Amino acid sequence: MPNTGKSRLASSKAPARRVNRKTSGGSPSPGLHAESKFAIAILAAGKGTRLKSRHPKVLHRIGGRPLLEHVVRAARQVVDPTDIFAVIGREAERVRQALAPTGINFVLQTEQRGTGHAIMQAHNALANYDFFLVLSGDVPLIRPDTIRRVRDFHLHRAAAMTILTAEPDDPSGYGRIVRRKKGGRTTDVVAAIVEQKSATSAQLKLREINSGIYAFSSRPLFAHLDELTTDNPHQEFYLTDMAAILTGAGETVAALPASDPAEVMGINTRLELARLDSLLRSRKADELMAAGVTIYRPETCMIDSDVSVAPDTVIDPFVQLLGKTSIGNECHIGSYSVVTDCELGNHVTVRPGCILSEACVAEGAVLGPFSHLRPGADVGTGAHVGNFVELKKTRLGNNSKANHLAYLGDATIGDNVNIGAGTITCNYDGVLKHPTRIGNNVFIGSDSILVAPVTIAPGAYVGAASCITSDVPEDALALSRSPQVNKLGWAKKKREQRQAAGNK
Repeated sequence: MPNTGKSRLASSKAPARRVNRKTSGGSPSPGLHAESKFAIAILAAGKGTRLKSRHPKVLHRIGGRPLLEHVVRAARQVVDPTDIFAVIGREAERVRQALAPTGINFVLQTEQRGTGHAIMQAHNALANYDFFLVLSGDVPLIRPDTIRRVRDFHLHRAAAMTILTAEPDDPSGYGRIVRRKKGGRTTDVVAAIVEQKSATSAQLKLREINSGIYAFSSRPLFAHLDELTTDNPHQEFYLTDMAAILTGAGETVAALPASDPAEVMGINTRLELARLDSLLRSRKADELMAAGVTIYRPETCMIDSDVSVAPDTVIDPFVQLLGKTSIGNECHIGSYSVVTDCELGNHVTVRPGCILSEACVAEGAVLGPFSHLRPGADVGTGAHVGNFVELKKTRLGNNSKANHLAYLGDATIGDNVNIGAGTITCNYDGVLKHPTRIGNNVFIGSDSILVAPVTIAPGAYVGAASCITSDVPEDALALSRSPQVNKLGWAKKKREQRQAAGNK
């Protein structure tokens, strides 16, 4: 559950405040309608002390994305990004840069003095909206449908405040929701949020807890926001105190249960970070398998949220598919392969132990085992990249093969080319990188060294163990070996000398 369960819910220790109805009015919330202006505020300024990290809490990642990005993506499916405001504080500029591509707005909370203080800082940004939702930047599993449910329920109830609640398996440590009863029946109106330490034995039996996700009608909230105080052990302004304040002012505070308690789980510790990452990846694997992908031992695989895999692809145990990787249909990804931000066509085979990053692999290509495709690698249709072959910024043409122990960097290689074992493109002169160009139907013999810049024209042959320093014409044979010398009897004499020396 989110941090609200412990530090934020500490505010429930404070008793309900008496409100001067002459100044607060005590009138019902104004009626809301479907055309009301609606915003989302995401609280993302926390330090994350219990993570014991120097980095902003909301930039820690699960499922391949920062925590805050998960929340923003859900919110963007409900409102326009211009109506989303992230309240940031710890290393604000880093957070701003990381989330800038999403198009949302940012509100700076220079001092982190609690959740209520965060809304105070966002007052000017939110004042023009009729109502808004408050989400937590460290509650990454919130779903767009749940955001819509809270919004619609809040509109229907015309409440001043709506609290999204949950019933976890173990509510220990969290504030309990005490609902009002009418005619012996429990209603959706909240009477109080009671912190565990202050709860009676009867209240401790309640399983419904505060998730830290709220909807507010702007007029009553901002009319009473300055009634928040720091009269609590942490000397912070707690947004949970608004429940007692608004109830005391005669406003309606309603509660809506989340359909899945896991959805409102928050992250305060590394253990919770790992658990939610595991849960998110499990959901992703389930989603892919439901869509026709075979994943053997899915609990051993790491598949990021943005990965897409087409039907009838098989993923072996201990595979990592990361970033925005896209894989076509009827591929086979072997164990211990790590594929990051790559595009794989249909019928691609990735044998065990391959490392791929920012590479494109066309239909029917075969990689590995133990191939390394670095950024800019482009493998053509039906091409083979074999064991211990490394490609960097290299195009390997259709049906070309580099099957053993080669390094190919900054190269353009045509179709139907054979790259022999041990071939190296010497692309770096210590200052600049230089290109190697190999035409169609070229044969490169084993243990060749191609010193860039160099061009090997179509149809040419390079003899094994050659060092090529100048261009090779079309259909030519290039050789650059030193002449072989055989010294007859040399080995026998050497053995005799060693034996004689050993007998002394």
